[in-house]
Amino acid sequence: MDNAEEDAFNAASKIISKALDGIEALPIIPREAEDILAMSARERHKWLDDGRLKSAGTRTVKLRGRAKAVTFHVFDSRHIEDVLNQDLPIVWREDDARKAAENRRRAAGKAALARAAKNRGIASRISTTSGDATRTPLEGWDAFEAHGLLR
Repeated sequence: MDNAEEDAFNAASKIISKALDGIEALPIIPREAEDILAMSARERHKWLDDGRLKSAGTRTVKLRGRAKAVTFHVFDSRHIEDVLNQDLPIVWREDDARKAAENRRRAAGKAALARAAKNRGIASRISTTSGDATRTPLEGWDAFEAHGLLR
């Protein structure tokens, strides 16, 4: 602005600073938290349920054109700032990836044991019906099978 408009500038500055006074104490809505922390809605729900992301309460609003009111969690700005400063979303994502890999590995092991049990049941029926009673099963393979090494 020109120097001649200094009074208008000062007046506008006062209005803006008055409007922004206390803005840091306002709660953050979910969409803003997602934008600030660069997270998805799924991650927000998961971290909120796990207790990693702390809710500052809930808000209920009635939107135009909707029959029902919508209730959502809001977040404290200081908590969101702490999470952002400590890079916790990155740590949380690594933990989630590690847990998912462990769950997949555990599920694959269970599936392998189930297949082995099913195949063992089929093999025992075949061996009993074939009349070959002189063959004895090999010993020690149960340990391999328990670790999921036999597929």
